[in-house]
Amino acid sequence: MDVPHFRSLIIASIALTCSSAVAEYLPTKSRVPEPRREFRAAWIATVHNIDWPSKNNLTPSQQRAEMIGLLDLAAETGLNAVILQVRTECDALYKSEIEPWSYWLSGTMGKAPSDNYDPLEFAVEEAHRRGIELHAWFNPFRSSATQTSKKSSQHISQTHPSLMLSAGSMKWGNPASDTIRKRAIDVMVDVTKRYNIDAVHIDDYFYPYPKTVNGKTVDQFDDSASYSAYKSKGGKLDLRDWRRNNINAFVSDLYASIKSTEPWVDVGISPFGIWRPGYPSSVKAGLDAYDHIFADSRKWLQQGWLDYFSPQLYWRISPSDQSFTELTKWWAGENSQKRHLFPGIASSRIMSSEDKGRPANETILQIDVTRKYATPMGPGHVHWSIKAIKEDRDGLRAKLRKAYGETALPPASPWLGSEPPSPVYVAAIEREDGLTLSFKPANDARWRIIQVLSGNTWTTLRLMPAGQTTYEFSKLPDEICIRHVSATGILSVPTVLKRQ
Repeated sequence: MDVPHFRSLIIASIALTCSSAVAEYLPTKSRVPEPRREFRAAWIATVHNIDWPSKNNLTPSQQRAEMIGLLDLAAETGLNAVILQVRTECDALYKSEIEPWSYWLSGTMGKAPSDNYDPLEFAVEEAHRRGIELHAWFNPFRSSATQTSKKSSQHISQTHPSLMLSAGSMKWGNPASDTIRKRAIDVMVDVTKRYNIDAVHIDDYFYPYPKTVNGKTVDQFDDSASYSAYKSKGGKLDLRDWRRNNINAFVSDLYASIKSTEPWVDVGISPFGIWRPGYPSSVKAGLDAYDHIFADSRKWLQQGWLDYFSPQLYWRISPSDQSFTELTKWWAGENSQKRHLFPGIASSRIMSSEDKGRPANETILQIDVTRKYATPMGPGHVHWSIKAIKEDRDGLRAKLRKAYGETALPPASPWLGSEPPSPVYVAAIEREDGLTLSFKPANDARWRIIQVLSGNTWTTLRLMPAGQTTYEFSKLPDEICIRHVSATGILSVPTVLKRQ
């Protein structure tokens, strides 16, 4: 027996014998299966009040009730992460000294919640209480999602108007601007420092999506002045390479900045699902993300400038010209750094006007595909968006609960730290109406995972925060296995107790 495991069992035994109740659970050497690993997430969009809050004039108590409802739904369905949009248009759905409160929260940009609550702090606490990771989702460059939302005097479009470029009905911070790129990174670093988030997440809005005029794809805005300034200083890149270089520099700097702030906080990116038409050879997408929005996402994956990669693979498995399966397989083959591959699944297209007749079973089949092409750390996927689960499109919830029949932990990220946390020190106190586990706090763990044996079957319970000091059972399991989970997902040696 290894020394840490032996020590944990001895301390557990001492705690048991010293408890005031009759102890019937004692340390044992039983072998326990490893908990299953799979990232099961959904996006929660705040822009245009897509997912939360449902309206921009709800009271704070109504907002909190809606968030609790979504998190309860996520837990009941079997999700272990949510990706909450907290910056939609250079605004904030949290307390910030850098950017104003979001229009989508209160109906007035810059207006704080009337009771001074912090939506992000609240969401993190409630998510963790349910064993759910909270990933903070940011739009780096979009500065105005609609002309409806009147901008406050503190908004970047008012303080730095020369750095804004029009893109149809939207405005964009110029990605060529050092100030714009640094501002986006500073915002994400600020949130990473002040909130107990599990990841920073950005989506597919880099340069704005192009428009089509007379059958030709044309740019949304004119950045010729910035490019001319670059050339006048001796720049050698052509226009399109220069734009891609602006985004590459941003992604690389973002990753380095988050890692220098909190090394264990994941960085996730969700780009357009196709790198370029013809990759793989069967793909014939109309949009060339590499050359139209200047997102060289394959480079980011191959350079390891992210911890998880969630390409938006919103097409069906068939036909083959934009096949979910073929694209998942191709991205898996490009993942030379073996970062997490968690494709985005368009569950919101089930029985929708976008894809008439798409059944909920398409989502289940796509989950099976992600499991087939998983990295060694484990598979994963993200639902766009949680509204499809809330609306139970075509009976989606029951199908997901079946697909998620076994509780799963998010896959570990050993490149961010592979040291196991300390073992669990626990006292098991039997009561007339059940059993209480009492834990000693562990500073080197983020979560705790419990497995129970009933008959011949081990069952994994949901994650619980490592700071939680007790756990109660109403029924007495035959055996209990408890492990700590580090911030990077590494498990401690198991502490196993058997009922005598």
